[in-house]
Amino acid sequence: MHSARDVSERTVGEAVPDPPAADVRFTVLGPLELLRDGFDVAPSTPKVLQLLALLVMHPNRVVQVDTMVQELWENAPPKTVRTTLHTYIYHLRRCIEENELAPSGAVTVLERKPPGYVLRIDPGQVDVFEFHQLQREARELQAQGRNTEAAQTYRTALALWSGPPLSNVPCGSILTASRVELLEQRRSALHQRIEADIASGRHHELIGELRSLTTRNPLDEALHGQLMLALGRSGRRSDALRVYRDFRSQLAGELGVEPADELQTLHQNLLTEGEARLRPGGPHPGRPAAAPTGEMRHDA
Repeated sequence: MHSARDVSERTVGEAVPDPPAADVRFTVLGPLELLRDGFDVAPSTPKVLQLLALLVMHPNRVVQVDTMVQELWENAPPKTVRTTLHTYIYHLRRCIEENELAPSGAVTVLERKPPGYVLRIDPGQVDVFEFHQLQREARELQAQGRNTEAAQTYRTALALWSGPPLSNVPCGSILTASRVELLEQRRSALHQRIEADIASGRHHELIGELRSLTTRNPLDEALHGQLMLALGRSGRRSDALRVYRDFRSQLAGELGVEPADELQTLHQNLLTEGEARLRPGGPHPGRPAAAPTGEMRHDA
């Protein structure tokens, strides 16, 4: 989530802050919330909430003043931009102090650190960092062939989401880019979870979910391939072929293109060799067919 363009590359300080006396968490995988013992105490002023979101997305890193100005006002900052920004910082600090969010013994959570400000919190207090950690664990399990455990870990990661990221925050260009990236990461985790479920033999149970997902995402090729695979492994080859035919027609009508090679290979396998080629170890939708070495590419 970090880039040189948005945030200073320096991590501020060597030590991670001690947790506050109260249970404090930040959620961004849905509405932005600042939870103290389960109660949301986030500021309600839109610009202050936007500023908090920018800082929470980059804990313990300097967020430059110029970056804040760009996010809050794009190319049309007010004439009193510095004074206005300082006012927002003041209100954010007041929210932190009034709700006793600082760790025991800490002077401040929101610190001035030229050329910007740094929010000193434990990254583990932010749900997006927990999501990323669970994603990494699930990928490692999947790489080891422990597909049932991988699927459950992906489920735990996806359960952290309560809606579109930062859904209650007015987002400028920087936060909008972060939202897009997070949505792509969620999409990837969902695809990988379904892949792990299929590999662990849960293809029957997935059909209903995949039909719903493909209805909501009519041009998502990976989901259509996974639906075809689940149907084929469930002995419903004619239904799988119908999914391919309908999807191919929709692609041609809306985009004027053919399905990718991976989906065409899966379709050909259904036509020529049926269920035998769809068992674990066969070509998988969203990936190229297995190379002669047996090595398969795992999407990030």
